[in-house]
Amino acid sequence: MTAQGSFAPDETFAAPLLAWYDDHGRKDLPWQRDRSAYRVWLSEVMLQQTQVRTVIPYFERFVAALPDLRTLAEAPQDRVLALWSGLGYYSRARNLHRTAQICVAEHGAELPRDVEALSALPGIGRSTAAAILAQTWGERHAILDGNVRRVLARWHGLRGWPGETATQRELWRLAERHTPHERVADYTQAIMDLGATLCVRSRPHCLRCPVAPGCVALRDGLTAQLPARKPTREKPTRATTMLIVRDAQRRTLLERRPPTGVWAGLWSLPETDDAAGASRRLLDRYAVRVDDGVALARFVHTFSHYHLEIAPLLLERAVPLDRVADAPDRAWYGPDELESLGLPAPVRKLLQTLNEEVR
Repeated sequence: MTAQGSFAPDETFAAPLLAWYDDHGRKDLPWQRDRSAYRVWLSEVMLQQTQVRTVIPYFERFVAALPDLRTLAEAPQDRVLALWSGLGYYSRARNLHRTAQICVAEHGAELPRDVEALSALPGIGRSTAAAILAQTWGERHAILDGNVRRVLARWHGLRGWPGETATQRELWRLAERHTPHERVADYTQAIMDLGATLCVRSRPHCLRCPVAPGCVALRDGLTAQLPARKPTREKPTRATTMLIVRDAQRRTLLERRPPTGVWAGLWSLPETDDAAGASRRLLDRYAVRVDDGVALARFVHTFSHYHLEIAPLLLERAVPLDRVADAPDRAWYGPDELESLGLPAPVRKLLQTLNEEVR
């Protein structure tokens, strides 16, 4: 894979970008204040596939509760997942927790300064490691997140899908080439800001772009086509019935999901493929007797690879028949206890709506 058009010298890219950043860049984001490797790392992980305005309140709440790497490592996983609940892609939170524990055990409760050691930790990888080192200590390392890929693909007229190996390799080469030897932290933030605010996916603001004069996509009218989109496949739809089982005290029966798969490790509602047999399933599997269920409005939750059609079934006046209903990964929680749990976003919203209707 080769870029289209001739390459301009590096100074035609980094210099105007930094000048633009001085006047227009974001310099007061929460993780830029009291900057530390921990705070930069947390922000970079949260910002993976998530916009800044969404991340800010989660970041502030997370660091208020777990202000450093050691407190994160020592926190129960349920606490970490509860703080993350709603951000999605929960493997990011589990990887944060695991990485913190590794750093306490092997790196003196600090993130390693070596790029290879850092990128080998769970959930970090090459670009995130580079961003941590560049923004915390000003070390010269190139980054290549989604925003940077889009900027470089357009500026150089690179036509391949960035997920392809050859295109990815070329983008890394270009990212390395453009990264300056001075003001690396500012440059790293600047190119991310450019992609997030001007060189956006749809309708980029090319007239305000500081590097527009050298942009091949702008010159050739390709901004709508570059970077190339991933070949699409129609998402399948799956269906499940979620059982909202509540006892006389309005406690809800929840169970922890398996350690792998969708919503791994989170607390969620029991599910069944047979709504008509829900009462029998609850009696046989959970030792809980319930009244007949009331079907609530169906809704769809979309994952990256499929749609999930959820049919909630409300079963009240549940009576636990023995302690089988309180197995280690199964428990009853009152409305005021749900906030402290790691719950999938659609489950949390569903339960909050039900509890608010009762008040």
